Amino acid sequence: MPAPTAPALSVGDGAHSVLRFENVGMRYGTGPEVLRDVSFALTPGSFHFITGASGAGKSTLLRLMYLAQRPTRGLVHLFGHDVALTPRRRLPALRRMIGVVFQDFRLIDHLSTLDNVALPLRLSGGRPDEIDRHVRELLAWVGLGDHLNARPETLSGGQQQRVAIARAVIARPNLLLADEPTGNVDDRMAMRLMHLFVELNRMGTTVVIASHNEPLIRRFGFPVLHLAHGQIVAAPPPVDGDAS
Repeated sequence: MPAPTAPALSVGDGAHSVLRFENVGMRYGTGPEVLRDVSFALTPGSFHFITGASGAGKSTLLRLMYLAQRPTRGLVHLFGHDVALTPRRRLPALRRMIGVVFQDFRLIDHLSTLDNVALPLRLSGGRPDEIDRHVRELLAWVGLGDHLNARPETLSGGQQQRVAIARAVIARPNLLLADEPTGNVDDRMAMRLMHLFVELNRMGTTVVIASHNEPLIRRFGFPVLHLAHGQIVAAPPPVDGDAS
């Protein structure tokens, strides 16, 4: 069943936005700009996909969103804070409001599946019994209820991806950013994970997913930020013959 329509993308109007970019440019070293003149605002509770060809700047855009890098030029406002003017000591508190699903998972090798997923809740000081219950329930939902004590190196790529997703959503972040979160799972699990993201969105989390999966994007029908040549442009029309 298609997901409900999310609030539309607000371009240039970010007074009440979760995240706002104003004429952002990004280059690495002395190379050409990877992103140029990127402006948009994400309203609270919205859901967007990021699309674009390889090298279009999707991963760079996500890194700027979760404060892994600062832009070469332009303004980034996160949760009402101008990132450039925010003292470095306050940035970790902003980052804790963001859940991130990385393409390379970034699981902690010496921790079990359960402990990897529980980490955000433990860092926030949750009760051990409640943490254990919530983590077990979520891992059962993503099909890893039988792998609670497994270390990352013993899991397949798809299983590691599901652990990374569970860790990102367990604390119900204000903003969830995911880089190709369904790239290593089959279609059935991809749909299950997408419904997890939709449910999190219904509870108020703003969700942004970078994806190449055009059939999945069309099925859920959320607004699209399409990157081409380092800029956000109108998304191309669907290719005839693609699954819906």
